[in-house]
Amino acid sequence: MRAPLSWLREYVDLPAGETGRDVAAKLIAAGLEVETVERLGAGITGPLVVGRVLAIEELTGFKKPIRYCQVDVGDANGSGEPQNIVCGATNFAVGDKVAVILPGGVLPGDFLIGARKTYGKVSEGMICSASELGMSDDHEGIIVLPPEHEVGTDAIELLELVDEVLDIAVTPDRGYCLSMRGVAREAATAYGLPLRDPALLDVPVPNEHGHPVKVEDRRGCDRFTARTVTGVRPDARSPIWLRRRLQKAGMRPISLAVDITNYVMLELGQPLHAYDRSRVSGAIGVRRARPGEKLTTLDGTKRELHPEDLVITDDSGPIGLAGVMGGADTEITDARETAGTTEIVIEAAHFDPVSIARTARRHKLSSEASRRFERGVDPQAASAAAQRAVDLLVLLAGGTAEAGVTEIVSPSGPHTVRMRADHPDRVAGVDYGRETVARRLQDVGCDVYGTDELTVTVPSWRPDLTDPNDLAEEVMRLEGYESLPSTLPRLPSGRGLTERQRLRRRVGRALAGAGYVEAPNHPFVGDAAFDRLGLEPDDPRRRTVRLVNPLSDEEPALRTTLLPGLLAALRRNDGRGSHDLALFETGLVFRPTGRETAAVRLPVDRRPTDEELASLQAALPEQPRRAAVVLAGAREQAGWWGKGRPATWADAVEAARTVAGEAGAELAIEADRHAPWHPGRCAALYAGAGGERTLVGHAGELHPRVIKAMQLPARTCAMEIDLDLLERASSGAPQAPRVSAFPVATQDVALVVDASVPAAEVESALREGAGELLESLRLFDVFTGEQLGEGKRSLAYALRFRAPDRTLTAEEATAAREAAVSAAVARTGAVLRGA
Repeated sequence: MRAPLSWLREYVDLPAGETGRDVAAKLIAAGLEVETVERLGAGITGPLVVGRVLAIEELTGFKKPIRYCQVDVGDANGSGEPQNIVCGATNFAVGDKVAVILPGGVLPGDFLIGARKTYGKVSEGMICSASELGMSDDHEGIIVLPPEHEVGTDAIELLELVDEVLDIAVTPDRGYCLSMRGVAREAATAYGLPLRDPALLDVPVPNEHGHPVKVEDRRGCDRFTARTVTGVRPDARSPIWLRRRLQKAGMRPISLAVDITNYVMLELGQPLHAYDRSRVSGAIGVRRARPGEKLTTLDGTKRELHPEDLVITDDSGPIGLAGVMGGADTEITDARETAGTTEIVIEAAHFDPVSIARTARRHKLSSEASRRFERGVDPQAASAAAQRAVDLLVLLAGGTAEAGVTEIVSPSGPHTVRMRADHPDRVAGVDYGRETVARRLQDVGCDVYGTDELTVTVPSWRPDLTDPNDLAEEVMRLEGYESLPSTLPRLPSGRGLTERQRLRRRVGRALAGAGYVEAPNHPFVGDAAFDRLGLEPDDPRRRTVRLVNPLSDEEPALRTTLLPGLLAALRRNDGRGSHDLALFETGLVFRPTGRETAAVRLPVDRRPTDEELASLQAALPEQPRRAAVVLAGAREQAGWWGKGRPATWADAVEAARTVAGEAGAELAIEADRHAPWHPGRCAALYAGAGGERTLVGHAGELHPRVIKAMQLPARTCAMEIDLDLLERASSGAPQAPRVSAFPVATQDVALVVDASVPAAEVESALREGAGELLESLRLFDVFTGEQLGEGKRSLAYALRFRAPDRTLTAEEATAAREAAVSAAVARTGAVLRGA
């Protein structure tokens, strides 16, 4: 809402020295969002005066029309002689009054005006257009002023060029501020000044002589007022003050009748519509649209109506979309179009906000009227708005108001709210007291009765005040949010992060330390992503939770795996030139079990019971927390130190070990076949010991078909692991290692095993056989060759032995090594290489 300060002063006697910024500060403190304060005319200096065109000479020989004009500016130029001015506009004639800026004047943009030679003539000033004066964007012609203004009159004051305009972002619950009346009410309250309410008009009582109206849908339209004005002059034009107020408020002047309805809407907040009575057949009606009905609206678009659309009708059918836009068949015309309209019917109605909002969105037709109706319009202002429009038509267009007044009103009582007098005190934590609460609610427009228990009658222009908390908020904002105490809540001692939260943070830090970059993604997915991952039709990951209102029709479900989002991020970054990538994400996935129950609606007036919370929890799918990584390109960069190394499936497996280490769980690695991984380079990740092992994830290189379908770099690798399962398999918080002061004894061993034997199984056997003296075990070489035989490979391990209380002897270290080799031979069929 754009509110000119000069217009605002008509309703509130603001202090003389108050600037737009001062008023904006007051309104912001009262809870309005004033985005900017625009200073109009700040770059204009005179002399800018009214001139009369005495003569026009058409200059030829140029690519565009050029006129050499003699303009009478009175005594404004100091000599009384006409000014000779070159002008390229053609929308004026001899005798017209125009706005002329003389040499020495300055236009917006620091454009200094002087006498200069152009098109072979000396131009002594400029005849101005609306855009050159900063009035509007209209630059098709110059401003032609009404003939009654005297030559030499100051045009800066006449055109109201100097002003300040407050641009207010009106929130949906403050629809009454989409009017000067509403903004003035807030300004009056902020300054503690009286308000001159423009809606306080003498309105005649309804009678039977007005234009006939029939309202079939009383729920969609609970109030309809119709007034008629006859004898309107079709050639009447909007006065300058009316056009300027519309322009400052951001609206374009069109014709007098339309300008008046727009002006009243801006003034009182009540949208109006004007009909040419000669083009309305029979009674005006309000009903829902019927199947197959169509309407051509004022924007020239032919629209197919929906049965839920509320429409204005006459005997011929729909003539307007109620509360949104009128129809072209009953449009007001002026003398420039045929004979012009001489009889006007004014409609001032109150429509259901939800119905208007849905109609506007259904037809993608947002208008100034629909913006106000869907936020709530004061139903009590309809009669006053109609009277105000009638008065202006009589005053400015020479019309006559008919005595007939049609008013249809559905009976309804005022809305009341019961509230304890100390409720705002308890909400805000401030001791306001009953007198302050009552006074502030009366400032809003409420009637307040009672002492300890208040009965508050809400004003008709505030439909958003529905419960005690709304009233408490009004008291708080008017008393000032800055008066609210700033206190931190007291947390109960002994609480902090849960173990699940600590694990997630440890995993994030560990992966970041290993060179991965966190890339969070939206938790939405579509069937196309599962197709690209190569998942079978019966894969459990295809069973998703569908959203009722998805952000995108292509991703209507919640994810069951982290990989689609991470791989899309990898593809996006690779396409933008980052080819060496290592990304990770931790987050929830959503896995429906089919056992979910129907969700219950929780109460809002009390804390839900444990049974209600349990019922709500039972309606939710399982939501395990997972961690995933994706890799592509070089894992180790090449440089002066040597060659680099590309990322492989082993790096994905190592990422899983890093995550498991933070959870304090041991991983067992086994070969597996699981989409979307390569069938020969996929590892299943198991956690736990003995027969209680649990599958917690997979890691490896992606299948070539998946890489092609998702347009990923070659040999892209990925890992996904379930953090909740890891936490359950954990042996407790990771323990810091004991540091021994005694030296380490290192023994190497090379074992020849079948190529089908996993290295992890050999390692497990070595650990089991080495016993407590084994400090660490590392695989440092894998060798295959003809000398080993077909289907054989050599695995070389470095074993580090250390005792916590003594230096190991060579015999002790050798015995531990031989015990480890014996266990590996017995369990895996290994043969000591070279034996």
